[in-house]
Amino acid sequence: MSRSALRSLYFLISALVILLDRLTKLFAASHVELNFGKVQVIPNFFFISHVENTGAAFSLFADWPQRVRAPLLVGFSTLAMIVVAYLLWNSAAKFTWSALALSFILGGAIGNLYDRAHYGRVTDFLHFYIGSHSWPDFNLADSAIVCGAILLCIELIFGGKQARRN
Repeated sequence: MSRSALRSLYFLISALVILLDRLTKLFAASHVELNFGKVQVIPNFFFISHVENTGAAFSLFADWPQRVRAPLLVGFSTLAMIVVAYLLWNSAAKFTWSALALSFILGGAIGNLYDRAHYGRVTDFLHFYIGSHSWPDFNLADSAIVCGAILLCIELIFGGKQARRN
């Protein structure tokens, strides 16, 4: 596959993540009542909720003043997005799991950046729990970032071993 075809593939994957993230956030926001609504999907394990997160992951910085929090989060997200896009652009010599991971991370970062820049908050709607123990709500963009980070870790741990064997 040519370098430009690989770049197109990686950025198409990022665009797909962005599209799915927007659609799922819009669906949750229009079908589930903010802060109180929930739709049970798997009893005692998973429901669709609708919360608005003004902070970063796990609502970090949510209690900071808006005039400080918004530029900080948008600026950091923009910087991270530029770095990831640059790495992705330059990694398109051949297909790698690392580049695929960067595609997921880029799509997720742009998905959440869009929300922060346009609304000052991010829509979260996936809620997992077991009994009284629950994970903080998150969204598809967050999932893409985490999956990308896991792929990068796997590549870092096991990819070097494979390269040494060859």
